[in-house]
Amino acid sequence: MKRSGYNLFTAIALIVGIVVGSGIFFKSDNILIATNGNVFLGILIFVVAAISIVFGCLTIAELAARTDLPGGILTYAKEFISPSIGCAYGWFQTFIYLPTITAILIWVSGIYFCILFNVTQTLEIQILSGICCFFVFYIINILSAKIGGEFQSIAMIIKLLPLIVIGIVGLIFGGTGTTFANDALSQVSSTGWLGAIAPIAFSFDGWIISTTVAYEIKNSKRNLPLALSISPLIILVLYVIYFVGISNLVGPTTIMKMGDAHLDFAANMIFGPSGAKIVMLFVFISVLGTLNGLVMGMIRLPYALGLDNMIPKAAILARISPKVDFPVNSALFSLVLIAFWMVVHYFTQKFALFPNSDISEIAIVTSYLLYLGLYYKVFILWKKKEIKSLFRGLICPIFASIGSLIIFSGGLQNPLFGLYLSICLIAFGSGYAYYRFGVLKKKIQIK
Repeated sequence: MKRSGYNLFTAIALIVGIVVGSGIFFKSDNILIATNGNVFLGILIFVVAAISIVFGCLTIAELAARTDLPGGILTYAKEFISPSIGCAYGWFQTFIYLPTITAILIWVSGIYFCILFNVTQTLEIQILSGICCFFVFYIINILSAKIGGEFQSIAMIIKLLPLIVIGIVGLIFGGTGTTFANDALSQVSSTGWLGAIAPIAFSFDGWIISTTVAYEIKNSKRNLPLALSISPLIILVLYVIYFVGISNLVGPTTIMKMGDAHLDFAANMIFGPSGAKIVMLFVFISVLGTLNGLVMGMIRLPYALGLDNMIPKAAILARISPKVDFPVNSALFSLVLIAFWMVVHYFTQKFALFPNSDISEIAIVTSYLLYLGLYYKVFILWKKKEIKSLFRGLICPIFASIGSLIIFSGGLQNPLFGLYLSICLIAFGSGYAYYRFGVLKKKIQIK
């Protein structure tokens, strides 16, 4: 594969583009509900999450700078820990992490489709509308990967506009008088505010995916750590401006009552009905950009596992269809996984099994628990003096681990956390067992 030779600015733009998507738009109400309308506390958790991710980025960058192989976290686990652990990470990503997030983005796409086109909203209509959006990008990415990539680039530019415009207008012209009304930190004594950590982690999620472009960055040993530390700070500033701006404009109480519809309400306040449609169109494109990015990754993941013989029927999943020059079998397999989690999501929402949450959040906070193995490996490299810097080899892994545990603690507020965590760990353990006792055993027998 020909390397693009990304410079520092391009690397930062890529990471910001990957992370900034739909989360901040439809999770603001969840954050305020968890903090009981306490905007200051919400900002504080944003800062804690950003700092945690900065140290996580710097720690992972030490592994990224030591390999020229693509693949991101799966490659790092395989190269620096063991192929069995790499397979375990791959199974978690394939069977739990990516399909649950994709299912949620399908639903969110349906929500904003209904808002944009004034469609009467029910859970069923939201999901069906989102499924239609999903299939458009699913088919496009199979028939033309180039078109899917071009849409992703356009969406990356568009998605920043609503954040900046609504945030700044809200800060300047908002005057609800309620933005910091509850900011005496009266909620700190309660543990309910921990529930805000999971939706904020969702908003920041995606930074780990950016490591897949590490081997294409010029002077990656210098530029990648810089890009991975600067980008979360830029995202933090954008998110805080938007969060405070819309809270100041609409009011925390109104946001909590209106839920995901608060964004359309704010756009109408600023621009009127016609202008609000343009803003919502930009937001809708932003959400679709995130959905498209997930589709691009999800439909290729079984193929990647198949190439390394890390999944049953590997040869079938790794087969390239000559008609479209694409691993169609991998795409079809990913479709089945997404459909399964879409059904699970429907029933969890229908019967309110995840109050103020959804199925993706536990998968996200669990992923931070799994990052601990990679952080520990960086620490070991420092002990072996392969990493000379005390800051990068010791301090960064320690703070990254603390940050991961803080984010993981946010998932404990979910009543089904134990059950879902068990499912995540079963997928992880199954991947490890499949490679350790299946693939490796066969290789030994062949020898």
